[in-house]
Amino acid sequence: QAQLVESGGGSVQVGGSLRLSCVASLKYFPKYCLAWWRQAPGKEREVIALINSQGETQYGDSVKGRFTASKDNNKNMIYLQMNSLTPEDTADYFCASTKSGAYCPTSAGLYNSWGQGTPVTVLL
Repeated sequence: QAQLVESGGGSVQVGGSLRLSCVASLKYFPKYCLAWWRQAPGKEREVIALINSQGETQYGDSVKGRFTASKDNNKNMIYLQMNSLTPEDTADYFCASTKSGAYCPTSAGLYNSWGQGTPVTVLL
């Protein structure tokens, strides 16, 4: 079972920035689809960023233009740079992986491995 561990969450003022990191113990890391999800209290889990095996990224509409996902194949790391944060970004943030490679699904059930989550709180 792959292990993913997020870090970098915390509290930040409105308009501020945070960078989340996730280390993944995946044997063939470059071949995986990697994703960032978030879940706010009382809401469903939401996919916010996808990185396929070729390094191509897609973003959810709620974060497009503010968040940037990236990965480092040499370090088995994925990152989420979050800028212009608003209170609506307050949530637990999770990284996840699946072997689909070039195609990144948008259904949470299709991801095989998940991190434990890191909380982000945006303060007024």
